[in-house]
Amino acid sequence: MASSLIIVCIAAFAAGFIDAVVGGGGLVQTPAMLITFPNAPVASLLGTVKIPSFCGTAVSAYQYSKRIDIRWKLIVWVALAAFSAAMFGSYMVSVLNNGILKPIILCVLVLVALFTYTRKTLGQQHDEIPYTEALWKGIAAGLLIGFYDGFIGPGTGSFLVLVFITIIGHDFMHASAHAKMINLATNLASIIYFSFTGNIMFELAIPMAICNMAGGWAGTKMALLKGNRFIRIFFLLVVTGTIIRFAYDIFFR
Repeated sequence: MASSLIIVCIAAFAAGFIDAVVGGGGLVQTPAMLITFPNAPVASLLGTVKIPSFCGTAVSAYQYSKRIDIRWKLIVWVALAAFSAAMFGSYMVSVLNNGILKPIILCVLVLVALFTYTRKTLGQQHDEIPYTEALWKGIAAGLLIGFYDGFIGPGTGSFLVLVFITIIGHDFMHASAHAKMINLATNLASIIYFSFTGNIMFELAIPMAICNMAGGWAGTKMALLKGNRFIRIFFLLVVTGTIIRFAYDIFFR
């Protein structure tokens, strides 16, 4: 048990670092849990990783908020929409087979990667759209991505970053900061649902949360230090990793 705990704690630190920069830490943390504890109920493993994800994201969000001007008037409404949709998505995990959506998500991710790679200036300029327009676009995106996070999960942070860049007009730095706030809401919704259904193993969740927070602190410091260009490259790496993950799930499992 001790060696297994060390493995998932290392994965939690790495996930916290990745999440802090651009999201997508679930690509490391969730598979590590599934591989290390193959006999545990999947719902319990998925519920358990939400605790460290939330804690690490909270540290990152706090660090970003000290350096980035957060649009709280917008974020609160988008977060509420994402929270509600994530709660519904978590419930639907027990009703529907999320495998039916994976081929669609894979195609979307490939397009996201190509779009980001070919648009060299994407996310380099900060030019926000008016509040009213940002509000209804943000709520619509929050509902869609919130449901996705509760239902499937991996890559949620990357999708949120892309939304804030392409729809709201943020640069990578501001998009990452605002994405953390929404991710907090979706993680909290899943934690509440999985807690009520008894699917959180706190003996794993607590030490993993400490490691995830440490990774989140380190990742945020790195992102703020290196700036938009570093985050863009990291974004492409995470999206590519997500594509590989989904392709493996679809074609080799």
